[in-house]
Amino acid sequence: MTYYFSKIFNDKGFDEAIAEVTEALKQEGFGVLTEIDVQGTLKQKLDVDFRKYRILGACNPHFAYKAFQAEDKIGILLPCNVIVQEHDDGSVEVAAMNPVAAMSAVQNEELGGLAGEVEKIMERVVNSL
Repeated sequence: MTYYFSKIFNDKGFDEAIAEVTEALKQEGFGVLTEIDVQGTLKQKLDVDFRKYRILGACNPHFAYKAFQAEDKIGILLPCNVIVQEHDDGSVEVAAMNPVAAMSAVQNEELGGLAGEVEKIMERVVNSL
């Protein structure tokens, strides 16, 4: 089991991929709570050049609430991160965390079942792009 699902595009721009994955997440009941511009942050903090790389913190309130009920420290592993990055060859990759892999260290059967539900959704989001 890998810790992520990904898809690489040669026909989409970086901003287009962000818009499409944000809309695909929305269609599945997820919103983007946080957006981290890694390229901009590294330039500002370290004055280094880095490729376009954005981390989207996606959350579905229904699943998050169930997770908080099952495991009080689960916020350490939330939200579900999705990345969009531009590679040197101009291709754009969208990758989403696999919640089953991310939560495998938590020994909680109820949470495992919930992670399995979210896994299917995140894989569907990536495959729909």
